[in-house]
Amino acid sequence: MSGLLALLDDVAGIAKVAAASVDDVIGQATKAGSKAAGAVIDDAAVTPKYLTGFDAKRELPIIWKIARGSIINKLVFLLPVGLALSAFAPFMIPPLLMLGGAYLCFEGAEKVFHALGFGHEHSAPDGTHAVGDKEHLEEQRVAGAIKTDFILSAEIMTIALAAIPESTFWMEAATLATVAVMITFAVYGSVALIVKADDVGLFLAKNAPTPIGRGLGRGLVKAMPYVMKTLSIVGTAAMLWVGGSILVHGAHQIGWHAPEEIIHGIAHAYGGSGFGEWAIKALLDGILGVVIGTFLIPVGTKVVGPLWGRVFG
Repeated sequence: MSGLLALLDDVAGIAKVAAASVDDVIGQATKAGSKAAGAVIDDAAVTPKYLTGFDAKRELPIIWKIARGSIINKLVFLLPVGLALSAFAPFMIPPLLMLGGAYLCFEGAEKVFHALGFGHEHSAPDGTHAVGDKEHLEEQRVAGAIKTDFILSAEIMTIALAAIPESTFWMEAATLATVAVMITFAVYGSVALIVKADDVGLFLAKNAPTPIGRGLGRGLVKAMPYVMKTLSIVGTAAMLWVGGSILVHGAHQIGWHAPEEIIHGIAHAYGGSGFGEWAIKALLDGILGVVIGTFLIPVGTKVVGPLWGRVFG
């Protein structure tokens, strides 16, 4: 009997350790995932464009196909690469992170210039030049969305990897895998809600049994274009802020401390401490993101974009 009690006590101890490890993984994954806010919001804002022109009954299946491809991108391709870099070439993480930050700045600045009427923003296809039947078009759209997701997922996983405190191999693997699942669920769950909100609004407007319900449905339909616009603006701002912040922090990590010290000094001098300091720092990071992104626009559109198209199609 005493042996059984000792065994149960050991099992309880192991369960406590396992529960604590799970809590650590979820906590680290949440913190790491929050660092990738810019890419996450942009992913959620861009994906609905791939559904333009399809019947409502095909929207959720298409979102599921893209989400499945996103999970494969993160877990099958990017997770092993990230773990290999962390184990064998950690010195490569800051430069890769800065490359991702530069891409966020480029994307954000391009969206700003597009909103101001300059140039054109590269985005999901609108279907006006598509050929073939709907099934073939759906396959093309899904493939294009998964390719775009791969770039954004690479940014997300690199940012998350850099945000994870130094730990064991298995803890890092579990944390990155949790980030991948959590972010994919958040992004494509949000996309599904956004895409189907119009249908829900139309259903309520026509079939709700009360005037309040029908009015709510009409309000939902009218509000969705503004929700999408707001999401796009917030995503652009987050991209510029996160991109600028990554570049400043990366420069500090590789030995160039001046940008971080200057921004921190200005933020502390004019914002005091707490939220004021954070807000000014975020603003300065965002302004830096716009400046850097502006210089990168011709490089991205004239050099990197065409080269990428020739290599990957």
